[in-house]
Amino acid sequence: MKRHILAVAAALTALLQPLALADDSKPLRFGSVAMHVPAIMNERLQPLTAYLSRELGRPVQLHLSPNMKTAIDDVAAGRVDLSYLTPVAYLKAQRQGNARLVAKTLTRGQGSFRLMIVVRDDSPIRTPADLAGKHFAFGDPSAILQRAVVVNTGLRLEQLASHKFIGHYDNIARGVHNRDFDAGILKDTTAYEWEKKGLRVIYASPPLPPYAIVAAGHVDDALLIRLRAAFLKLDAGRPEDRRIITVLDPNYSGFAPVSDVEYDAVRRLVKPFGP
Repeated sequence: MKRHILAVAAALTALLQPLALADDSKPLRFGSVAMHVPAIMNERLQPLTAYLSRELGRPVQLHLSPNMKTAIDDVAAGRVDLSYLTPVAYLKAQRQGNARLVAKTLTRGQGSFRLMIVVRDDSPIRTPADLAGKHFAFGDPSAILQRAVVVNTGLRLEQLASHKFIGHYDNIARGVHNRDFDAGILKDTTAYEWEKKGLRVIYASPPLPPYAIVAAGHVDDALLIRLRAAFLKLDAGRPEDRRIITVLDPNYSGFAPVSDVEYDAVRRLVKPFGP
């Protein structure tokens, strides 16, 4: 009887081993919100996916989305295995598809980020109250945190002469710089870059839970643990790791552990703007 059990176990092991190897060789699909045009996002994420491929011992391939809604849907529906998401994108992917946090980004050593309202250096606008009657640029229509931050300054959207959604942060920065808009809202790291190019920050939001790496709901616990370990292993003190981190964003300094409760502040902030 014992020999029979051992023989069955050996046969099952032989059958399952190729499946396990096949699974390990199956590419992981890495998505992202469209912070920039696809060519730039591809350039910024390639070093990270190459690192993950080496660290996990399996291919990691980019699957970029044209807009925030598609990025959310890709994670929620399991068309990607992990993704680089905004706070609101994470909350929606969690609600729609049980997405889980892997790690959060660190900006200049801080586990938070800010949204910033910017104008041209030569603009007479000094405060959010001065934006009444002005033309304002937002990013993606799904990025409701941007609108929540503006309204949280005390300015109602109806007080603006107009507001438009023009996609990527670089579009917003260029639109303000080129005088197509009087002001716009940027992620802090983009604002830091454009402060050197003629834009000025007139308002910075309170610290917000940052962009994060998120795993789709179908990712099992074992892989989730390996993904977390890979991101937390990156050390900006090592030149080869620093390049991976700063190519993604020049103001990033690494990744850190994260919990869902950290995003409660965003849940409260965007609640008036719907699901």
